[in-house]
Amino acid sequence: MKPQMRVRRKPGLEDLPLPRYMTDHAAGMDLYSANAEPVEIGPGEIHVIPTGLFVEIPVGFEGQVRARSGLARDLGLMLPNAPGTIDADYRGELQVIVGNVSRKPFSIARGTRFAQLVICPIQQVQVVEVAELSETARGAGGFGHTGRT
Repeated sequence: MKPQMRVRRKPGLEDLPLPRYMTDHAAGMDLYSANAEPVEIGPGEIHVIPTGLFVEIPVGFEGQVRARSGLARDLGLMLPNAPGTIDADYRGELQVIVGNVSRKPFSIARGTRFAQLVICPIQQVQVVEVAELSETARGAGGFGHTGRT
């Protein structure tokens, strides 16, 4: 049996679809904008787009909000904090931070499929302070340390 994600809508938004998977094997559910008026995002601008939804993500899971790849590729829309995390105990409105890295403004009208929500299992860890860490082949090698190919 699949875990359930409970959803409540803001009143007056019953015409907007609930998050949904567009194919049988999709990882993410599409999210729809619930802004009353179109929001124009100019080049280099960042806006917060409401979904009008309040979600109850199952304990032991997180929601990851991600950009829709076609909008990112074709229009330069991105999520500056991608993936944005929604914790299982958050009960506020699901809102998405959207930025425009293109040279043209983009308008998000009410009902636009503009982001996706992926539900992933999480595991909390116990933090233990130690004097030293175990050795590895990589060691302290940082960005690009393992090469480009």
